[in-house]
Amino acid sequence: MVLHTRTTPAERRRALRAGLASGRLLRMPGALNPLSARLIQETGFDAVYLSGAVLAADLGLPDIGLTTSAEIAARAQQTARVTDLPVLVDADTGFGEPMNAARTVQLMEDAGLAGLHLEDQVNPKRCGHLDGKTVTPRAEMVRRVRAAVDARRDPDFLLMARTDARSVEGLPAAIDRARAYVDAGADAIFPEALADVSEYEAFRAAVDVPLLANLTEFGKTPLLDTATLENLGYNIALYPVTLLRIAMGAVEDGLRTLAAEGTQKSLLPRMQTRSRLYELLGYEEYAAFDSAVFDFTLPPGD
Repeated sequence: MVLHTRTTPAERRRALRAGLASGRLLRMPGALNPLSARLIQETGFDAVYLSGAVLAADLGLPDIGLTTSAEIAARAQQTARVTDLPVLVDADTGFGEPMNAARTVQLMEDAGLAGLHLEDQVNPKRCGHLDGKTVTPRAEMVRRVRAAVDARRDPDFLLMARTDARSVEGLPAAIDRARAYVDAGADAIFPEALADVSEYEAFRAAVDVPLLANLTEFGKTPLLDTATLENLGYNIALYPVTLLRIAMGAVEDGLRTLAAEGTQKSLLPRMQTRSRLYELLGYEEYAAFDSAVFDFTLPPGD
């Protein structure tokens, strides 16, 4: 059936868990819309990510906590509907107090996602690679994680805790926080804005759950390759905003060319063709399904 995925949310959650348990590195680009999630699957990646920064930018907003849980859940559901890959979503701070974080978990479960991460910034938050962040007290984040764990109905739904404490309180404090979040029930840890390989090594040595490496461009973290991350023992290589930056760069260049030349002719070699778009969307499968429905006739009776 082409109208939706061929797998269930439960199957995709188990697939993510199995991938993390395998010890291999899972490559997880951030989708900028549902159609790009389909491309992520087609090109052989392991999972899809939905970045809070990308979803905010898509609405013309900065990544400072202005989006709502309902907006994120709606886009998440649209994305999870079109890919058989597990989808992990950025749930910011849980959109409020621990009770809000609990509700957010259930919203994302209902949207068909494989998991989410919650961060230990105060609300309103900032992009993890900007200065001036403020982290919530450790005990408050522990309550946030526990509320999320208590609210989870599917034990395979992944609950990841992100700590932004490295650039605020230093590496040892970030590691201590990560351990406390694991003790509170977090299944995995997202250490934000690590500065170099030695800090990746320190986190891996100190924390005995799956770890995510955030390889965002133009930030505080070096863009490590997959071989290095595998050697470091990391479980997820995250490329959260890469596709948005590529796409928006192309859009800007295209608009300038169109304005300057008065025609899009010179841009044609850089465009996805109509036939390729139709192939990606599965037009032929839809047509076959439609014909099978409307050309159906009942067999003659006895």
